[in-house]
Formats: sequence, structure tokens, C-alpha cells
Amino acid sequence: MDNIVDLKGVVMRFGDFVAVDGIDIGIQRKEIYGILGPNGAGKTTAINMILGLLEQTSGKITINGLDTRKELGKIKMMIGFMTQETVVDQDLTAEENLEITGRLYHIDEEELRRDIDEALRESGLEKFRNVKAGTFSGGMQRRLNLVRSMMHNPKILILDEPTTGLDVQNRVSMWKKIKELNDSGLTVILTTQYLEEADALCDRISIIDHGKIIAHGTPAELKRMVGNGNVLEISAKVDQIERIRKMLKSKFRLESENASDKVTCVIEKNATLMLSKISAELDKEKIPVNSVGLHLPTLDDVFIKLTGSTLRDTLGDNTKTIRMR
Repeated sequence: MDNIVDLKGVVMRFGDFVAVDGIDIGIQRKEIYGILGPNGAGKTTAINMILGLLEQTSGKITINGLDTRKELGKIKMMIGFMTQETVVDQDLTAEENLEITGRLYHIDEEELRRDIDEALRESGLEKFRNVKAGTFSGGMQRRLNLVRSMMHNPKILILDEPTTGLDVQNRVSMWKKIKELNDSGLTVILTTQYLEEADALCDRISIIDHGKIIAHGTPAELKRMVGNGNVLEISAKVDQIERIRKMLKSKFRLESENASDKVTCVIEKNATLMLSKISAELDKEKIPVNSVGLHLPTLDDVFIKLTGSTLRDTLGDNTKTIRMR
């Protein structure tokens, strides 16, 4: 297996707190690898160790065969990094932001001019090359930030929650750009809180929770953990959840999972007929529900099965929306 990134038995402690607890990750060349989990799960800590911003307490990390504890200078030239916070110099123009980044990487003058032109085209900012970045919309700054992270032509691009705060249309646009970069031969590592993002983009995924990897595989492999068939989802008030679970078990012999205000279970055969019978039983027992429906297994179902909560429960819902112009 041709891994470009290897983490073996990696632990990161801050005093008595264990942020990353003995994780193993192998990332192959030219794949999109997702690290999925809620805030505080250990995603960003793992990324910071790969970048060499933190030195692991124990375990080994190699990048393209180089040990992060011994060859950090060479490793940094191989990696591009885009944080979830947009970081551009507000007082510099788009061109000047790219130029200063290129000079930090000691890019030859002639090559730097070509790279800047290409970066401005790729980001759709050609018309704004001489405009101060501080006047840009949040979306424009995000695009500038992305191409800045690519100025030194890295082998690996790390994206820390790249679409947090973007509206749906621009999130999909960012997904398309990430796919294009990967198709050009770049290895992409991304952390995300969005289950649909991991499902849409990633060749393989590690789900991390409380510093441990609780599952890994392709999106299809992870969804098979839920079971074969359709997922029944019943949404109701929290005080009705146990009534619903007991009814499903006693009347239909269905084992269910619950998270906050919903109950889920897998129906392997005759799902539509079973849905009708369950709906009728809910009416008969006068159990109030918000909705009852069927869907194919999703990564959210995997997260519920593994942790007993939805990712949204863990995250809350306080993200702002940035519109790209």
C-alpha cells in the first residue's frame, strides 16, 4: 500500500487531558481522505500534528516516508494548509497576498509571476488582483485563501473544515474545486463536521470521537455498518422516545437506536408495508410524532449507531452563513 501519510499509535496529551488517544491512520497517494467528527473530537489536533505544529506525546508520524520529528523542514514544503478561519492580509491586494506567500516559499521570480496569474484565474479573482483583500466578501477571501495554500505546489493539501459557514450553493462549488484538485493528482486530507460532505467527497473516512477512531472505511463500507435495507426514522418529542422504542420492540421485534428527538431502526424486508403498519400502531397507541419516514442508510445513521447521538446534537446549530459573490 502506497501511503503518503502514516500515523501509528499517535497520542497527544495536554496535561491530564488526552486529546488524541492512540490513533492509526494511513492515507494513500492521490486520495481524498476525510476525518469526520464533532468539535472537540480531536480532528484539528491530529491535523496540527501532521503539519508539525504540535509534536505528538507518543507514536510515529511519517509524511512521504519522512519522520515529522526529524525532517520537519522538508515536510512543510510538501504540504499546503487551509484553515477553517479565512486568513488573508486585509491591507494587501489579492496579488500582493499571493506574492508574499510565494516569496516565503522562495519561489523563483519568473515562476512566481506565472503562479500568481494562474492562482487568480483559478480563484476567479483576476479582475480583483489590485483590490485590497479587506474589501472582499467572505467567499472571495475564502477562495483567495485556498489558492494561497497551493502557491508552493504541494503534494498534500490539508483542508480544515473548508466549507464551514458557506451556503449550500457555494459549498457544492467548493466540493467541485476540491475534486478537480484531487483529479490533478493532489492528495487531499479534509476534516469536516458535514456528513454529506464526507459522503460526497471522500474515498475513505475515519470517524473520530473523544480522541479515538471509532470507525474507518469507504462511505459505502461505513453505511453497511447500519445494516442492509431501509432506515425507518421517527421524529418525536424527547419524552416520547422510549415509548416509541418499546412499541417497535414489542409489536414488531425491531431493535432501534435513539438520538435526541428521533428513533431509527433498519427494516430489511417489505419496508413500505412495515412503515404503514408502524404508522397505524402509532395512531392506535396515540403516540404523538413529528414525522415518520424511510431513507437509505447515511453517515448520520452510522454516527448514531456508534455514539448514540447525531453529529448535530454534538455540534449544536450556531454556524453563520457566508455567501460567496
